Amino acid sequence: QVSLVESGGGSVQAGGSLRLSCVVSGYSFSTLCIGWFRQAPGKERERVAAICYGGSSTYYGDSVKGRFTISQDNAKSTVLLQMNSLKPEDTAIYYCAAQTLSSATYNYWGQGTQVTVSS
Repeated sequence: QVSLVESGGGSVQAGGSLRLSCVVSGYSFSTLCIGWFRQAPGKERERVAAICYGGSSTYYGDSVKGRFTISQDNAKSTVLLQMNSLKPEDTAIYYCAAQTLSSATYNYWGQGTQVTVSS
């Protein structure tokens, strides 16, 4: 069983930065993909970044490439999402999710953290 707890959301002005964290327990990073997703009202859920198998693979959505960086702190069992040059369109609830090797989908989800970017 994987447990994920997000934190770090908040309100910033456009151009500002936030760092989201996701504390992961229950599985080793070596057997997981950890993804960050976001959901804004009226929009489809979007995967913005992911890191898999101890950092051997990373993914970034086109909308955040060059602005967001995903990383992991193995000692703290935490996946980080550094969000720079934030735009109002980045406003959403951000969720951390995990995909285990036995699943074809992201099968564990955190509670979400609100990110609001004002113009």
